[in-house]
Amino acid sequence: MIRVAADADVAAMAAVLGRAFDDDPVWRWILPGGPSRSRRLANLFGLAMRRVHMPLGASEATGRDTAVEAAALWDPPGHWHVSTGRQMRLLVPLLGVLGTRVPAALRALGAIEKHHPHEPHWYLSMLGTDPPAQGNGLGGALLRSRLDRCDAEGVPAYLESSKERNVPYYERFGFRVTRELTLPGRGGPPVWLMWREPGKDG
Repeated sequence: MIRVAADADVAAMAAVLGRAFDDDPVWRWILPGGPSRSRRLANLFGLAMRRVHMPLGASEATGRDTAVEAAALWDPPGHWHVSTGRQMRLLVPLLGVLGTRVPAALRALGAIEKHHPHEPHWYLSMLGTDPPAQGNGLGGALLRSRLDRCDAEGVPAYLESSKERNVPYYERFGFRVTRELTLPGRGGPPVWLMWREPGKDG
Protein backbone atom coordinates (compact mmCIF):
# COMPACT_ATOMS: atom_id res chain seq x y z
CA MET A 1 0.00 0.00 0.00
CA ILE A 2 1.30 3.43 -0.94
CA ARG A 3 1.33 6.00 1.83
CA VAL A 4 2.54 9.51 2.40
CA ALA A 5 5.83 9.20 4.23
CA ALA A 6 5.99 10.21 7.89
CA ASP A 7 8.98 11.18 9.99
CA ALA A 8 9.01 7.65 11.42
CA ASP A 9 9.69 6.30 7.90
CA VAL A 10 12.80 8.38 7.24
CA ALA A 11 15.39 5.89 8.50
CA ALA A 12 13.88 2.95 6.60
CA MET A 13 13.40 4.99 3.41
CA ALA A 14 16.95 6.38 3.57
CA ALA A 15 18.36 2.87 4.01
CA VAL A 16 16.34 1.61 1.03
CA LEU A 17 17.53 4.50 -1.14
CA GLY A 18 21.12 4.01 0.01
CA ARG A 19 21.06 0.40 -1.16
CA ALA A 20 19.15 1.24 -4.35
CA PHE A 21 21.67 3.90 -5.42
CA ASP A 22 24.82 2.03 -4.36
CA ASP A 23 25.52 1.07 -8.00
CA ASP A 24 24.38 4.39 -9.47
CA PRO A 25 27.02 5.91 -11.80
CA VAL A 26 26.64 9.44 -10.43
CA TRP A 27 26.85 8.41 -6.79
CA ARG A 28 29.74 6.00 -7.49
CA TRP A 29 31.57 8.96 -9.03
CA ILE A 30 30.79 11.28 -6.11
CA LEU A 31 31.55 8.59 -3.50
CA PRO A 32 34.14 6.29 -5.10
CA GLY A 33 34.84 4.40 -1.85
CA GLY A 34 33.31 0.94 -1.97
CA PRO A 35 31.93 -0.93 1.06
CA SER A 36 30.71 2.10 3.01
CA ARG A 37 28.92 3.78 0.08
CA SER A 38 25.40 2.54 0.78
CA ARG A 39 25.69 3.53 4.45
CA ARG A 40 27.00 6.98 3.57
CA LEU A 41 24.28 7.41 0.97
CA ALA A 42 21.66 6.44 3.55
CA ASN A 43 23.02 9.15 5.85
CA LEU A 44 22.97 11.66 2.99
CA PHE A 45 19.44 10.80 1.89
CA GLY A 46 18.20 10.85 5.47
CA LEU A 47 19.63 14.36 5.83
CA ALA A 48 17.99 15.47 2.57
CA MET A 49 14.66 14.00 3.60
CA ARG A 50 14.60 15.63 7.04
CA ARG A 51 15.86 19.04 5.91
CA VAL A 52 14.36 19.35 2.41
CA HIS A 53 11.71 16.86 1.33
CA MET A 54 9.72 15.75 4.39
CA PRO A 55 8.51 19.25 5.35
CA LEU A 56 6.82 19.43 1.93
CA GLY A 57 4.59 16.45 2.75
CA ALA A 58 4.76 14.87 -0.72
CA SER A 59 7.18 11.94 -0.35
CA GLU A 60 5.72 8.44 -0.48
CA ALA A 61 6.70 4.91 0.54
CA THR A 62 5.44 1.45 -0.24
CA GLY A 63 6.31 -2.21 0.15
CA ARG A 64 4.90 -5.65 0.49
CA ASP A 65 3.11 -6.24 3.79
CA THR A 66 4.18 -3.44 6.14
CA ALA A 67 7.81 -3.16 5.04
CA VAL A 68 9.29 -0.05 3.44
CA GLU A 69 10.80 -1.39 0.22
CA ALA A 70 10.52 1.59 -2.15
CA ALA A 71 10.53 5.35 -1.76
CA ALA A 72 9.75 8.37 -3.93
CA LEU A 73 10.85 11.88 -2.95
CA TRP A 74 8.60 14.41 -4.70
CA ASP A 75 8.69 18.19 -4.47
CA PRO A 76 5.51 20.15 -5.29
CA PRO A 77 5.41 22.87 -7.94
CA GLY A 78 7.51 25.86 -6.94
CA HIS A 79 9.39 24.00 -4.17
CA TRP A 80 12.22 22.21 -5.96
CA HIS A 81 14.85 24.93 -5.42
CA VAL A 82 17.00 24.75 -2.28
CA SER A 83 17.81 28.30 -1.22
CA THR A 84 21.38 29.50 -0.69
CA GLY A 85 20.67 29.94 3.02
CA ARG A 86 19.47 26.36 3.37
CA GLN A 87 22.46 25.12 1.37
CA MET A 88 24.78 26.91 3.79
CA ARG A 89 23.01 25.33 6.77
CA LEU A 90 23.49 21.92 5.15
CA LEU A 91 27.19 22.42 4.46
CA VAL A 92 28.54 21.11 7.77
CA PRO A 93 26.35 17.98 7.79
CA LEU A 94 27.29 17.39 4.14
CA LEU A 95 30.97 17.56 5.02
CA GLY A 96 30.36 14.84 7.59
CA VAL A 97 28.90 12.55 4.93
CA LEU A 98 30.75 13.47 1.73
CA GLY A 99 34.06 14.70 3.12
CA THR A 100 36.41 15.98 0.42
CA ARG A 101 33.85 15.17 -2.29
CA VAL A 102 31.57 18.05 -1.26
CA PRO A 103 32.95 20.41 -3.96
CA ALA A 104 32.41 17.80 -6.70
CA ALA A 105 28.90 17.11 -5.44
CA LEU A 106 28.00 20.80 -5.29
CA ARG A 107 29.38 21.44 -8.79
CA ALA A 108 27.34 18.53 -10.12
CA LEU A 109 24.16 19.68 -8.40
CA GLY A 110 24.77 23.24 -9.61
CA ALA A 111 25.13 22.08 -13.21
CA ILE A 112 21.92 20.06 -12.97
CA GLU A 113 20.04 22.91 -11.32
CA LYS A 114 21.10 25.34 -14.06
CA HIS A 115 19.01 23.31 -16.51
CA HIS A 116 16.05 22.74 -14.20
CA PRO A 117 12.84 23.97 -15.86
CA HIS A 118 11.04 26.92 -14.27
CA GLU A 119 7.56 26.09 -15.52
CA PRO A 120 5.41 24.83 -12.60
CA HIS A 121 5.80 21.05 -12.24
CA TRP A 122 6.09 18.17 -9.80
CA TYR A 123 9.75 17.22 -9.35
CA LEU A 124 10.75 13.61 -8.73
CA SER A 125 13.97 14.14 -6.83
CA MET A 126 14.55 10.44 -6.17
CA LEU A 127 12.90 7.08 -6.75
CA GLY A 128 14.39 3.83 -5.52
CA THR A 129 13.49 0.25 -4.66
CA ASP A 130 15.46 -2.01 -2.33
CA PRO A 131 17.43 -4.37 -4.63
CA PRO A 132 15.87 -7.58 -3.19
CA ALA A 133 12.39 -6.14 -3.87
CA GLN A 134 13.05 -4.91 -7.40
CA GLY A 135 10.91 -6.36 -10.17
CA ASN A 136 7.71 -6.37 -8.12
CA GLY A 137 6.24 -3.16 -9.56
CA LEU A 138 6.80 -1.06 -6.43
CA GLY A 139 8.61 1.77 -8.21
CA GLY A 140 5.97 1.84 -10.92
CA ALA A 141 3.21 2.00 -8.31
CA LEU A 142 4.90 4.99 -6.68
CA LEU A 143 5.25 6.73 -10.04
CA ARG A 144 1.63 6.07 -10.96
CA SER A 145 0.45 7.41 -7.60
CA ARG A 146 1.78 10.89 -8.28
CA LEU A 147 1.46 10.92 -12.07
CA ASP A 148 -2.24 10.10 -11.88
CA ARG A 149 -2.66 13.25 -9.80
CA CYS A 150 -0.50 15.22 -12.23
CA ASP A 151 -2.85 14.14 -15.01
CA ALA A 152 -5.96 14.98 -13.01
CA GLU A 153 -4.60 18.44 -12.18
CA GLY A 154 -2.99 19.10 -15.59
CA VAL A 155 0.51 19.55 -14.11
CA PRO A 156 3.76 18.38 -15.78
CA ALA A 157 6.44 16.32 -14.02
CA TYR A 158 10.23 16.37 -14.24
CA LEU A 159 13.14 14.17 -13.19
CA GLU A 160 16.82 13.52 -13.83
CA SER A 161 17.81 9.93 -14.60
CA SER A 162 21.35 9.05 -13.59
CA LYS A 163 21.20 5.63 -15.27
CA GLU A 164 20.86 5.32 -19.03
CA ARG A 165 19.07 1.97 -18.69
CA ASN A 166 16.31 3.68 -16.69
CA VAL A 167 15.50 6.10 -19.51
CA PRO A 168 13.23 3.63 -21.40
CA TYR A 169 11.54 2.78 -18.09
CA TYR A 170 10.58 6.41 -17.49
CA GLU A 171 9.60 6.80 -21.13
CA ARG A 172 6.92 4.16 -20.58
CA PHE A 173 5.36 6.56 -18.08
CA GLY A 174 5.38 9.43 -20.57
CA PHE A 175 8.68 11.14 -19.75
CA ARG A 176 10.83 12.33 -22.63
CA VAL A 177 14.54 13.23 -22.62
CA THR A 178 15.06 16.97 -23.05
CA ARG A 179 18.84 16.97 -22.60
CA GLU A 180 21.77 14.65 -21.92
CA LEU A 181 24.04 16.51 -19.54
CA THR A 182 27.61 15.51 -18.68
CA LEU A 183 28.49 16.51 -15.14
CA PRO A 184 31.51 18.80 -14.68
CA GLY A 185 34.79 17.41 -13.41
CA ARG A 186 37.15 14.60 -14.36
CA GLY A 187 35.18 11.52 -15.33
CA GLY A 188 31.85 13.23 -14.75
CA PRO A 189 29.06 10.86 -15.82
CA PRO A 190 26.00 11.87 -17.87
CA VAL A 191 22.49 12.43 -16.56
CA TRP A 192 19.32 12.50 -18.63
CA LEU A 193 16.89 15.34 -17.98
CA MET A 194 13.32 14.18 -18.54
CA TRP A 195 10.00 16.04 -18.78
CA ARG A 196 6.45 14.72 -18.84
CA GLU A 197 3.38 16.58 -20.01
CA PRO A 198 0.19 15.56 -18.20
CA GLY A 199 -1.72 12.74 -19.85
CA LYS A 200 1.27 11.70 -21.98
CA ASP A 201 1.97 8.10 -20.97
CA GLY A 202 4.28 6.30 -23.35
